[in-house]
Amino acid sequence: MFSRRIRVEYPLEGQPTPCPVKWLDSFSMRNFTNYSVFDDTLPIADGIIEIGSQVPLGQLKTAMEEWFHKKSYLPAGAILTLTES
Repeated sequence: MFSRRIRVEYPLEGQPTPCPVKWLDSFSMRNFTNYSVFDDTLPIADGIIEIGSQVPLGQLKTAMEEWFHKKSYLPAGAILTLTES
């Protein structure tokens, strides 16, 4: 089910920094009830999530950025970097 491993980073003092697992977990738990396309997301560790093959990476990035901004995890204007490994 979780066939892809994704690294999720945000800029902190100009350096790419792994998103805390708390942030990733918050996003994943919220989406179990609101957006079924993201049900196949599983936080593993800071900066690492596993996702299913049907999860669109571009939409995932946009949705995560929106959620992290809404929760004030990310400062205004900050952009996430998602990299499939």
